[in-house]
Amino acid sequence: MTKKMSNMNQIIAKYQGDQSALIQMLLEIQRENRWLPKPVLARLSQKLGIPISQIYHIATFYKAFSLIPQGRHTVSVCLGTACHVRGAPRLLDRVTDTLKINPGETSVDYKFTLKTVNCLGCCALGPVMVVDGEYYGKPSAKEIEKVVANCD
Repeated sequence: MTKKMSNMNQIIAKYQGDQSALIQMLLEIQRENRWLPKPVLARLSQKLGIPISQIYHIATFYKAFSLIPQGRHTVSVCLGTACHVRGAPRLLDRVTDTLKINPGETSVDYKFTLKTVNCLGCCALGPVMVVDGEYYGKPSAKEIEKVVANCD
């Protein structure tokens, strides 16, 4: 945990301890750790002089933050209207079968986290799956397996 604390101290120093930069600090801490560990949040509270309850309020309000460990690779499946009518439920079934986890879960080896989203803004490609920022439109079962296999 000391490396996490050291990284957090560097992030706080970068923003000169400015309380108004809390969300940006949380984003950077999340990027470093893939989640927001409780001891790090407690230390952040202490360093910034912000009540821990206020930090938790922000961390639980925004969907971008996670209080549980996330996988090294994030797989998102769009369930927006356009993707839904083009087969998103079947795509999600194939992805859950391939990863062996359900939406909102992380694999036991912390390799994958599966999420669903309401719209990715690329409706013409639907149904759409995103793996680590890479978009895949209408992926076949074989393509899903190939993409997953290519993740380190």
